[in-house]
Amino acid sequence: MDAWLIVTLWALALAMIAAGLAGAVLPVLPGVPLVFGGLWLAAWIDAYARVGSVTLVVLAVLTVLALILDFIASALGARKVGASPQAVTGALLGSVVGMFFGLLGLMLGPFVGAVIGELSARGGMGRATTVGVATWLGLLLGAIAKLAISLAMVGIFLFAYFI
Repeated sequence: MDAWLIVTLWALALAMIAAGLAGAVLPVLPGVPLVFGGLWLAAWIDAYARVGSVTLVVLAVLTVLALILDFIASALGARKVGASPQAVTGALLGSVVGMFFGLLGLMLGPFVGAVIGELSARGGMGRATTVGVATWLGLLLGAIAKLAISLAMVGIFLFAYFI
């Protein structure tokens, strides 16, 4: 491969990994799959000489695990307190809308969305607040888990690449 192509591919791999790490906490980006794609591209660049199939299979399993954990964490937070489907949908929509309002929006968006969703389904501010907090905690724990798994994937890749 030409040197300019290698540099371009490495830049693309690093951009995918960086976007994936951001996507681990931002609901719009497919975070963990982007991290995996960037790591796979980085392994491919040198024809898998440093990072082989065993490492890539481990990274793929971690990717699937992170996606499953994400769905489970948000659903468990909501279901633990008997949230309505509207509350769960509201939390997800609140996450997306909240992105446009910075860190505060990311923190409050899921909560506000869940509260509005629960109010529209059943009414009652006390219940809606409880559902909002539980749903928000589930989404937060899911994001933390995705970020931790993404960072572990990068660590495993770097260990395989340099050792």
